[in-house]
Amino acid sequence: MNDRNEADRSGRQFSDEDLQDLVSSNDSGARNPTARSVALLIAGLALAWSLFQLWIAQPQLWFAEYLPALNSSQTRPIHLTFAMVLAFLAYPAFKSSPRERIPLVDWALALIGGFCAFYVFIASDTLAMTARSGLPTPFQVWVGAIGLLVLLEASRRALGPALTVVGTVFLLYAYLGTGWLIPELIEHEGLSFSGLINAMWLDTQGVFGIPLGVSTQFVFLFVLFGSLLDKAGAGNYFIKLAFAGLGHLRGGPAKAAVVGSAMTGLISGSSIANVVTTGTFTIPLMKRVGFTSEQAGSVEVASSVNGQIMPPVMGAAAFLMVEFIGISYLEVIKHAFIPAVISYIALVYIVHLEALKKDMPALGEAKSFPLMILKFFVGFAVAGAAFTALIYAMNALEAAVPSLAAPVAIVCLLAVYVLLVAIAARRPDLEVDDPNDAEIKLPTVAEVYATGLHYILPIVVLVWFLMVERQSPAKSAFYATSLMLLIMVTQRPLKALFRGEAGAIGAQTVGGFIDLLDGLIAGARNMIGIGVATAAAGIIVATVTKTPIGTELAGLVEQLSFGILFLMLVLVGLFSLILGMGLPTTANYIVVSSLMASVVVSLGAQEGLIVPLIAAHLFVFYFGIMADVTPPVGLASFAAAAVSGGDPIKTGFTAFFYSLRTVALPFLFIYNPTLILYGVDLGTWAGIGQAVFVFLIATFAMLLFAAATQGYFLARSRIYESAALLLVAFTFFVPNVWLDMAQPRFEDVPPSAFQDVLAEVPENTRLRLRIEGPDFNTGEIAETTLVMFAEGASAQERIDNSGLLLIPEGDTVRLDEPMFGTAAAEKLGNFDFYADEPVRLGQVQVPRDRLPAQVFYIPALLLLGLVIVLQRRRQTKPAF
Repeated sequence: MNDRNEADRSGRQFSDEDLQDLVSSNDSGARNPTARSVALLIAGLALAWSLFQLWIAQPQLWFAEYLPALNSSQTRPIHLTFAMVLAFLAYPAFKSSPRERIPLVDWALALIGGFCAFYVFIASDTLAMTARSGLPTPFQVWVGAIGLLVLLEASRRALGPALTVVGTVFLLYAYLGTGWLIPELIEHEGLSFSGLINAMWLDTQGVFGIPLGVSTQFVFLFVLFGSLLDKAGAGNYFIKLAFAGLGHLRGGPAKAAVVGSAMTGLISGSSIANVVTTGTFTIPLMKRVGFTSEQAGSVEVASSVNGQIMPPVMGAAAFLMVEFIGISYLEVIKHAFIPAVISYIALVYIVHLEALKKDMPALGEAKSFPLMILKFFVGFAVAGAAFTALIYAMNALEAAVPSLAAPVAIVCLLAVYVLLVAIAARRPDLEVDDPNDAEIKLPTVAEVYATGLHYILPIVVLVWFLMVERQSPAKSAFYATSLMLLIMVTQRPLKALFRGEAGAIGAQTVGGFIDLLDGLIAGARNMIGIGVATAAAGIIVATVTKTPIGTELAGLVEQLSFGILFLMLVLVGLFSLILGMGLPTTANYIVVSSLMASVVVSLGAQEGLIVPLIAAHLFVFYFGIMADVTPPVGLASFAAAAVSGGDPIKTGFTAFFYSLRTVALPFLFIYNPTLILYGVDLGTWAGIGQAVFVFLIATFAMLLFAAATQGYFLARSRIYESAALLLVAFTFFVPNVWLDMAQPRFEDVPPSAFQDVLAEVPENTRLRLRIEGPDFNTGEIAETTLVMFAEGASAQERIDNSGLLLIPEGDTVRLDEPMFGTAAAEKLGNFDFYADEPVRLGQVQVPRDRLPAQVFYIPALLLLGLVIVLQRRRQTKPAF
C-alpha cells in the first residue's frame, strides 16, 4: 500500500512493485510460485546453470581426470536445456495465466523441451554417424520436430510473439519453397521434412549453431558478471557517483541520468532493466528541475538504450560480430568505442541545451560545467597513466621472475582489494535515496567515490585480460567473475572487521553468501530470454544458409534502391527498425546482419566505396537497438513512461528525437570508416595520435549536430542557423565527400595500359578494377569492383600475387578464372568464365594526388564563426 501511495505522490502510474514486475516479466520471468518446493526448484536450476557455465568457461580441464571435458557441440545442448526448462517454469503462457503456481501443461512442456534439447547432448555420437551424415532416423526427426515447436513456444513466452512468427515463416519458407505467398524471386524447390528437421535441430548449424554457441561461450558469463556487480552494490554506487559529480550542474539530474545509465549499461545487457533501475531515482529529480514527464522519461530511455552500444559488453552483439566477421573481440571493441562515447557526450550536451532553453535551476549550489569537464579529463588521464605504469610494472616483473609473476600479481590484487574495502569501511554504506523527499541533499564526489572503489577492480581485471593479456572474452570474463565471487562473499565481513564489529562477522559472512547465491540465480534467470532468442534465431540463420533467400533478397533490396548505396542504407535501416519492434536486439541483429550486411559491402564496392564488413554490421546493430526507443512498440519507452507518469507514445517520439545522433552515426561511419578507427594502427604512437585526433574532431562535430537538432546553440537558433550547424557538422564528419566532388579520388586508365601503370605505381598502392562479364546464374552482364594491391617488384609479379589471369587482346583485356584460393577467386566467383561472352577488365582506376580532406575544415570553421557572431548578439545566458 505504501508503494502505491508513493507512486500517486510522485505522479507515477505504477508502484515500485509494479515496475519490478515489469522488469522481471521481460527479463527474468514473471512467475513467483508460492509453493516453497517449486520456488526452490526454479532457484536450484538457475543456480546449477550458473555453476555449469562457470565450470565450462575455462577450468573444466582442471577436473578432466575425474570428469570429461566437453566440446561446443555438447555444451550448447545443455545450455539450451536449462534455458527451455526455465522458460516454461518462469514465464507464464499468457498475462491471465497463474503466476503463483505452475500448471501441468507447463510442467509437461518444460520436460519435453528439456528432453529434446538434452537428447542432442546424450546422443551426440549417434547423431554424428546418422543425422549429421545425412541419414537421420525417424525417432531423431520426431525429436527435432517436437523440439522446434516447443522452442518457438518458449520464445513466444520469453520474448513475445515476433520472433516466433518470424521463425515460423522462415521454417515454412524453407519447407515449401514455392507457393502463392512466396515471391518468384526467392522461390526454391523446398527441403524435405526430414531434411528440414535435420538442418534446423539435429545438425550443428541451425538451432545449435553460432548464435547459441556465442550465448553459451561468451554472453552468459558477461550477464552473470553484471548481475553479480549489481547485487554487490555497484549499480547504486555508479548512480550516486554520477549524481555527486553532475547533480549540482544546471539540469544536473538529467546529466547524471545519462552518465549513471552509461555506467550501469556497462554491466547491464537490458535497456528495460536499466530504465527502471536508474529511472526510479533520476526521473522524479529531472521533473523537479523543470523537465516534463515525457522529456524526463525520454532522457532516461535514450541513455539506457545507448548502454547497448557501449563496449565492452554491447548486449550479445559484440560476441556475435566476432564469430560472423572473423575478427578478434578486441578489434570489435576498438571499432565500437568512439561512436559509443561521442554518442553519450552528445546526449549530455543535449540535456544541457534543454536546461538552457528552459533556464532550469541546479539542485543545490550550482557548479561550473567546464570545471567538471576539466576534472573528468584530468581523472581520465591519471587513470590512463596509472594503467600504463601497471603494464610496465607487470612486464618488468615477468622479465625478472617469470615463474613468480602470476602469484605476486594475485597477492598484490588481493592486498589492494583489502585496502580499498578498508577505505570504504570508514564511511557508511550507500543507501538508496528517495527522490520524492521534500529536501534533496546531493552527495559530493569525495563522500561517494571511496565507498565503492573495490567495485572497479573486477572491471580492471576484465579489461586487463582482454586488452593487455589478449585472452579470449570467455577467459577474461571468467577471471573477472571469479574476483566478483570473492568480493560478494568477503566484502561484508571485511567491512564489519574494519569497523570493529567483530560480533557481526558471522552474520555478515552468511549475508555475503546469500548475496552470492541471489546474484548467481538472478544472472541465470536474466539469461533465459537470451538463450531462447539465440536458439530461435538459429532457425533464420540456417534458412539463409540452406535457401537462396539471402542472395535473392539482397538483389531485391538492390533493385528497390536503384543501386544507390544511400537509399539502400535507408531501406536496411527501416528494415532493422521494423523487425526490431518485436524482436530483442540480439535476434534482430542476427536476422538483419545475416540478410543484409554483405549486401551493403557489395553495393558499396559497386559505387567504388570500400565499406568494411564491421561497419556494415555496426550499421545494422545501431538501427536494431533504436527499435527499443521507437513507437509504437518501444519497450524501453513504455517502461520509462510507467516511471514518469507520462504518455508512452510521446515519450517514445521525444526519445527518438534525442537519439537522432544514434541514427546519423551509422551513415557517417559507412562513408568515413576512420570514425570507427578502421585502418588505424593503435600499436604505434602515430596511430594513437590519429585516434585521438579522430575522437576530438568527431566529438566536436557531434556536439554541433546536437545543437542543430535541438534548435539551440548560444541562443535559440533560427532555421538557417540550424542548417548551417548541420552543414558544419557534416563537413567535420565526412570532409572526403566535398573533396571527392572537387577532386576525383581516382584517375581512369584504359585496360590496355594496365600493365604499364601497374609497373609504375609505388609498392602497396591500392588500385580499383571494374570487372564486367556474364553472371554464372543468370547469364546477364554483371559488373563488380575489385580492389588490388600492387605487391611485388615487377608488373607481372604483382599480377601473379593478385591471383588474376589476364589475357590482352588488342585494346581489351580478357580475364580467365582466377587462381583458386585467392581473394580475387572469391570476389569473382559469380562470373561465368566459360560462357561465349568473355569476362573483361572494363576499367582501371589509379589513385591520384589530392589535397588533404581536412582543408574543408577551414570554410566550415568560418561558417561556424558566422553563426557564433549572429547568436552572440541574442545570447542571454552563458553557454555552459
